[in-house]
Amino acid sequence: MIRPRYAGSGHDRIMIIAFSVTPLGTGVEVGRAVAEAVRVVRASGLPNRTDAMFTTVEGEWDEVMGVVKQATDAVMAVAPRCSLVLKADIRPGVTGAMTSKVESVERYLAEG
Repeated sequence: MIRPRYAGSGHDRIMIIAFSVTPLGTGVEVGRAVAEAVRVVRASGLPNRTDAMFTTVEGEWDEVMGVVKQATDAVMAVAPRCSLVLKADIRPGVTGAMTSKVESVERYLAEG
């Protein structure tokens, strides 16, 4: 049997997840429904960032997946269907990676 390295407490299962939840069947305008999803993410208190394509959240597995579920539920409350795209970086024991990864790239760019 394969045992995942993160077996143990939730503190061992730190992850960054980028996700996009898009309402379908509601016409061209999706901004209001997406705003409801982002509102859920921001209310979670977890580190997060939203850009034109994805919302990124960092935290423990169960917390982050719970936020994704709640954000999806918020969109489903106003749409008959939705599309959910997820991309995750699961790195046990590492926190603050959402900002440190960007800072690392910025340092390399500054070096020329």
